[in-house]
Amino acid sequence: VINIYSTGFSLSENQSPLYLKQLQWIVFGLFLMMITFLMDYRSIHQAAYVIYAISIASLIAVALFGHTANGAQRWISFGFVLFQPSELMKISVVIALARYFDDHKSNEPYLLRELFVPFLLVLLPCVLILKQPDLGTALMIVLVAASMVLFIGMNWKSIGIAVASVVVLLPPAWHFLKDYQKDRLLTFLSPESDPLGTGYHIIQSMIAIGSGGFLGKGFLKGSQTQLKFLPEQQTDFVFSVFAEEWGFIGGLVLMVIFTSLIIWGLRIALHSKDLLGTILAFGITALIAWQVIINMGMVLGVLPVVGIPLPFLSYGGSAIVSLLAAIGLLMNVSVRRFILQR
Repeated sequence: VINIYSTGFSLSENQSPLYLKQLQWIVFGLFLMMITFLMDYRSIHQAAYVIYAISIASLIAVALFGHTANGAQRWISFGFVLFQPSELMKISVVIALARYFDDHKSNEPYLLRELFVPFLLVLLPCVLILKQPDLGTALMIVLVAASMVLFIGMNWKSIGIAVASVVVLLPPAWHFLKDYQKDRLLTFLSPESDPLGTGYHIIQSMIAIGSGGFLGKGFLKGSQTQLKFLPEQQTDFVFSVFAEEWGFIGGLVLMVIFTSLIIWGLRIALHSKDLLGTILAFGITALIAWQVIINMGMVLGVLPVVGIPLPFLSYGGSAIVSLLAAIGLLMNVSVRRFILQR
């Protein structure tokens, strides 16, 4: 909230402060987190496909009459608030896959043909999300699903076939990307080739991070942020704001916090007493981990800009509510393992 206050401080004195809106979403998210924490996570087994179906219906609603902003149709407007179903879809895919693998337990690594249903569970939302268009979220769902499959266990021959299939499909997939998406991927290789166009985001981000130095410039004293040179500073590039104000030490502390959170999630997954809890905890942890890796890699210029927010720091109501609800499930799995031991 403090970091979002810093970004909003420079945006406009006349608009409703972003940090107050985010604070309201956090309060609502904490309420949902308590619900997902107090319920028995095993009851989510029955509701998994219902939650998935509701999320798919929401994505279809976005395609039919969704709210459009900055050339993207990703939200459903409820008048006083905008809801982004793709954020809910991330969690829904994790829950649906957790149920599928819990229903189809196997002592042997899965063969490729046994993963047809999980493939469909991932393909359908990705197609709908790509039409918004939102390459980053679709990529996130694929990475999380792939991580879950590898964690559960997949035949090495099947892994080889899957990797080869992806490589073969990459060239034709390129032609389905929007022009701006192609430009972002090409600019990643050489951002200096278009410093005022597609390379502007990466260059300004690296300037902001570099200017923070070892200890940072101080709260509300980041020149790139306050002078509005840094684009999307409250969402995709919020880490650049943080690093400029708090420096290398602040950025390092934040990375340690995220790493600790990821290790905590993995420990919960490994110590769960049932398969559903294990897969659920791992999927949620993978979702957080991939978002952190891609966002930080993006703002540091080591990965292409694909529009992935930084968990818990980027502005966005749908994202923070979904993440807090997911954290509630993680805590639920952690606590229930002691109950299941009795």
